[in-house]
Amino acid sequence: MAQYAILLFDTAGAGDYTPEQQQASQRHAEDLIESGVLSSAYALDSVETATSVRGDAVTDGPFIDAKEVVAGFYVVEAPDLDAALELAKRNPAVQWGRGGIEVRPVVGSLPPSTR
Repeated sequence: MAQYAILLFDTAGAGDYTPEQQQASQRHAEDLIESGVLSSAYALDSVETATSVRGDAVTDGPFIDAKEVVAGFYVVEAPDLDAALELAKRNPAVQWGRGGIEVRPVVGSLPPSTR
């Protein structure tokens, strides 16, 4: 089965989730675990903790200055992109209006005929 990364975007500086949003996110994670499709999941620390490397230069701060930043990601196993998109649509963050979700195939997890 192929793997898909589901990237969670949020507005820069966001991180103050209501208790209801935290509970909804936890329920969604538990659903993915119970269904057996979740391979891994990671929340990222705030953009203020980022360090960027460009050539030989190392600087504090994000690689790009953006309104929305990657807040976390998780990897799911799904038979195809349509199934991965259905899993992504269930994420409660889709309804919050603060960012969005991006789905990308994980290179090397797809059969050669679908690359």
